[in-house]
Amino acid sequence: MSEFTPSGGSAPDDQAGRSPFRPATVHPVRLDAIGDALGLAVPDRFGAVEVTGISLNSRTVQPGDLYVALPGATRHGADFIAQAISAGAVAILTDEAGARLQALGSDVAVPVVVVRQPRNVVGPLSALIYGSQPQDGTAPELFAVTGTNGKTTTTYFITALLRALGRQPGLIGTIEILAGGEAIPSLLTTPESTDVHGLLALMRERGLTAAAMEVSSHAISYQRVDGVRFDVAGFTNLTQDHLDLHGTMDEYFATKAELFTPARARHAVVTVDDPWGQRLAAHSPVPVTTLGTSPGARADWTVTASTPRGLGTDFTLTGPHGAELKVHTGLPGSFNVANAALATVMVLSSGVPVEAVQEALTIRDPFTVAVPGRMQLVCERPAAVVDFAHNTDALARALEAVRSAEPGSRLIVVFGATGQRDQGKRPAMGAIAARLADTVIITDDDPHDEDAAAIRADVLAGAHSAKAAESLAADILEVFPREAAIQHAVQLAQPADTILVAGRGHEVWQEVKGVNLALDDRVELRNALTARGLNVLQADRIES
Repeated sequence: MSEFTPSGGSAPDDQAGRSPFRPATVHPVRLDAIGDALGLAVPDRFGAVEVTGISLNSRTVQPGDLYVALPGATRHGADFIAQAISAGAVAILTDEAGARLQALGSDVAVPVVVVRQPRNVVGPLSALIYGSQPQDGTAPELFAVTGTNGKTTTTYFITALLRALGRQPGLIGTIEILAGGEAIPSLLTTPESTDVHGLLALMRERGLTAAAMEVSSHAISYQRVDGVRFDVAGFTNLTQDHLDLHGTMDEYFATKAELFTPARARHAVVTVDDPWGQRLAAHSPVPVTTLGTSPGARADWTVTASTPRGLGTDFTLTGPHGAELKVHTGLPGSFNVANAALATVMVLSSGVPVEAVQEALTIRDPFTVAVPGRMQLVCERPAAVVDFAHNTDALARALEAVRSAEPGSRLIVVFGATGQRDQGKRPAMGAIAARLADTVIITDDDPHDEDAAAIRADVLAGAHSAKAAESLAADILEVFPREAAIQHAVQLAQPADTILVAGRGHEVWQEVKGVNLALDDRVELRNALTARGLNVLQADRIES
């Protein structure tokens, strides 16, 4: 069977109409072969139709695609079948409701395959069409990181360590996607399964030998990593977040635990600093290596002899049979020690010898890599930091990490809470800020369709309640919009102080009542500091 190039040739990545999430060249797959592999009923007269791509969105369909028409929040994908066919779709996959909608419209000249639950086959279909994980040894080695906090930094650390080892790694995550070319800004923590498999095939085509991926609980719930089997899956921690989706912490945990099953992972590295990690390690059906980063932890690998160096930390990783690694991270906070330790043990668990890892750590210092919007230093005096901390645990860790030991210094925090998300964490975040900061400036995050003032009121209530009940000395302010809050923090700051702007990290848009407003905390912070005549550090490459 001949090869087919969707773009009409080996065009550059910026060619108009070319998806950045697909390989340049694919092998066509007959529709009857797809039906046989997945147990789908395909009409005999259409069996020879050749499929060269797959899309869930009619606007991204390319010639040769299978268009998957799924039910959406307000419209069914079947409403857009005509557009998909006009764009070159050669077949349609939908559910019974979609088939009924299609029957009400004009007749289509392409096969329509009806499946009771099409979402269940999208991942395996994508894997088959793109050949994303062949068993010939050419697929990139895959590392998955899940947990509430630390996913992004850990994946950056993994890719930095792999690069220090001479590998060519890719990255799929919250901030950006790296597949051997220019960075692609990311819209989701984990892309849709069609894009995930297309990206894995693209990485293999470009000769990448490994890839690290953030896997959120949403990605597992919405089946975005179906059909992917990771070589090593890592677990950071579990704290309250996303209960608007999962309902309870037990359900949240159960969703995360699905990643650590034989169908999805060959090996697991689990941080056992919290009861959820201990529970996961005890019950995971795949081989598990445990990691403990807290004092006195009992695990296969433990962090010992942790000492500050500059903003970062030197520490020792002690493992089985007397193995020992000297590690350094240039990023502040004990949580970045945990992230660096997890990245190290995950790479070790992939089969890299301890000696090779130690050489890479010593010569290349990979864990001093800058992670956009994660403990990102914008100014040194006053210290001004932007971080993604957007839940109670992450905010507490961030505040503890940036607290200066300089006599007379103050800690000023600017943060808010996201609308239409777990409302229970809002007062708790306010309380944590009142306990750990000297000046608390509560402002807006992404209100979405909620009333911004009501969200601020929830956070303020927690801060004021904690201040009254615990006789705290923190000044609690309400300043909005967010850019005004950042400016106010800069006006208050003295040279020895620290400003932490938390909650949005790398994000460059703020959603208010369905409208995306340009807003980048790093840009606003730099502008406010510069207006005061203060020196700021160089902008990161992915900022707006």
